[in-house]
Amino acid sequence: MTIKKILLIFFLSIMLTIVILYIYQNEDKKVEKPINKDNFLDEIVYNSNIINNVNYTTKDTNGNEYIITALKGQIDLDNPNILYLTDVEAIIKLKNSENINIKSNFGKYNTDNFDTIFSKNVLIDYLDNIIKGEYLDFSLERNSMIISRKVIYKNLNNILKADVVDINLKTKDTKIFMYDKNEKVNIKSIN
Repeated sequence: MTIKKILLIFFLSIMLTIVILYIYQNEDKKVEKPINKDNFLDEIVYNSNIINNVNYTTKDTNGNEYIITALKGQIDLDNPNILYLTDVEAIIKLKNSENINIKSNFGKYNTDNFDTIFSKNVLIDYLDNIIKGEYLDFSLERNSMIISRKVIYKNLNNILKADVVDINLKTKDTKIFMYDKNEKVNIKSIN
């Protein structure tokens, strides 16, 4: 045998030994622990931030009650006090006043201060008034509802079109206006 063949066999033997040792060592690490029912539940990690059938109810210091429900909610991972809602309905039970019912396709709810932004196909039903718009900023803290974007305000006598309807929940004062000072609020009498 030549020296080249001897060296080749020697190196191949060393390589084969290294591969066998590597495989053998990794086989020891693959031994699974027996499943312990108590530990199994502790090891499950949930990464979902989706909540189905959301329901929050709160009362403020004045006795007003706020109930919000949604088909689905998603917790904001950067701020867990914020929930993004889908198919939203809210009932505002004001003390010494009639209930306000709100529906929208989407919402953003703050669990700290209960402020809610309703968006897309917003519908507000209050007494004999129906208000439609695309955006509603509702705040118990500020005692206000600001409805904007394609606002149509209907009651028994009138249909009103404007850019913004701003309602103070405490005093019931309402401001109706257009963004452009040159445009006028459109009011049409039904009767």
